Amino acid sequence: MAVITTVQALNDALGLMMAEDQRVYCLGEDIGKMGGDFGVTRGLYDEFGGERVRDTPLSEAAIIGAAVGSAMVGMRPVAEIMFADFIGTCYDQVVNNAAKVHYMFDGQFRAPIVIRTACGGGFGGGPHHSQQIEGWFMNVPGLVIVAPSNPHDAKGLLIASIEDDNPILFLEHKALYRQKGEVPEGKYTVPLRKAKVVRPGKDITVVTSMKTLYDAMAAANELEAEGVSVEVIDLRTLRPWDHQTVLESVARTGRAIVVNEAPKIGGLAADVSAVISEEAFSYLKAPVMRVCGLDTPIPFSLPLEKLILPDKDRVKQGILKVCGK
Repeated sequence: MAVITTVQALNDALGLMMAEDQRVYCLGEDIGKMGGDFGVTRGLYDEFGGERVRDTPLSEAAIIGAAVGSAMVGMRPVAEIMFADFIGTCYDQVVNNAAKVHYMFDGQFRAPIVIRTACGGGFGGGPHHSQQIEGWFMNVPGLVIVAPSNPHDAKGLLIASIEDDNPILFLEHKALYRQKGEVPEGKYTVPLRKAKVVRPGKDITVVTSMKTLYDAMAAANELEAEGVSVEVIDLRTLRPWDHQTVLESVARTGRAIVVNEAPKIGGLAADVSAVISEEAFSYLKAPVMRVCGLDTPIPFSLPLEKLILPDKDRVKQGILKVCGK
């Protein structure tokens, strides 16, 4: 298997699907000759041309509106929103059109669109280029939210997302774009709606995704030397997330922490922790804890940003607290 970056894995997935299916096309700002702000669509314009790799005006609402319309007549668009924060400007198209088309037309139409977007902080991008936005969409029936943590899953999940008939919000954490990993050549899929136990353990379950997965893994590795065995779960799909895998893990360990980069209030961690408390209460030896970002906009200052976002040390402290250490 080749060792490539997440960017290269995503690019490979797009190229494979566009070559296989003439209905698949890309649209977004600067995705054509420029190859996208992060290079994910680099080379696709030369290979497939401007009809299938479409540069758009600086209008997120137009991008998603065109994607929904073309999907309703049989196309399978992959739309890029350069930064996840800008989804606020096309929120209505995502929530009131894409997510509801199948329901409103009683199955006569559907919106098999993939909305790729770069999310996450940690690089001094400030309040409009650093947010984790899954919480904005957790309460929207009809949407699927996918969030890979490594190059292998990024390629397999993107292929699975393009083939899926639902509207999918595909979150790509900027801090993971240059991460390298082994990726098989050719087409393969990673199942949507299925979490993965990436580190088995017996004392506590840590549920997380994207960049914070690596904070959890680092904390778990350090705590192993202190006699604490930590199981780490990568959700991979955030909506609908895999209840079965998480609850089976908590039933084994009896303790749980949910780690999420976004603010604690009303987000992914709130839903996961609530379901664990409701459905695995009899197994719990301690209350479920959430380790999340603080309830504040992301500053430009890197030292302040570090204080706001969860990291290895905060995850480790949380684990020790829940384990009564």
